Amino acid sequence: MRRTFQPLLLLLTGAGLLRVSLFSDIGLRYVKEGLQPFLVASGITLCALGLIGARRDGLPLLGRRQEHASPQSDGGTQSEHGHDHSHGPRIAWLLLLPALALLLFAPPALGSYTAARDNPKIVEDYERFEPLAAHGPAPLSLTEFIARAQQDDKQSLKGRTVLMQGFVTPGPDGTWDLTRLLVACCAADAQSLTVTVHGAKAPPADAWVKVTGTWHPRGALGTYSAALALDVATIERIPEPPVPYIDRAPAVG
Repeated sequence: MRRTFQPLLLLLTGAGLLRVSLFSDIGLRYVKEGLQPFLVASGITLCALGLIGARRDGLPLLGRRQEHASPQSDGGTQSEHGHDHSHGPRIAWLLLLPALALLLFAPPALGSYTAARDNPKIVEDYERFEPLAAHGPAPLSLTEFIARAQQDDKQSLKGRTVLMQGFVTPGPDGTWDLTRLLVACCAADAQSLTVTVHGAKAPPADAWVKVTGTWHPRGALGTYSAALALDVATIERIPEPPVPYIDRAPAVG
């Protein structure tokens, strides 16, 4: 690529990173929240390197262009060996595509397409379970619902209405799952948590919903035979949360 294109590419990439990490929460679609400061630092560094390169090469945006060409009979810019080094590998132009994508069209968070092609994750063992709220639907994450269904020998879910939220993953024959994705670092290592929903028509794929319901009685609560399923009572459409993923941290109860 031309030398003048190199700093421009650095500036575009840095600006794209800052757009998704400093000026919005879009970056949380790709990395866990704790890594957002590193995206900001990377964006600032790339922009700084781009500006330094632009100043070195005398780009018009920073003032009068510097002339690096040495007088030659054909007016070209050549090295002392007579070869033109103003171009690098042409494949480097492909780096322009992700840079423009970050600036103009930020890809969405992972959703039902990923979850439908993933093996559901088995949650870590809980050391203890806190008592559920005495009245009203008990708010639970999908992680805790799954852990209580499979691990709680006191069967705390029995007969209790719970409140959970996640996105819709369509299944076969009109079935659907309430889903969340867990990440350890970024979207590349995401794994799914799913709870099958009974008693309601599937909302659109990837729609975020809040549901209330009771454990679907199949298998034995407190054992790994317990169904990871819910008999739904109410469904409410909600906006996608700013942090769409769950941090894959060890469960403590």
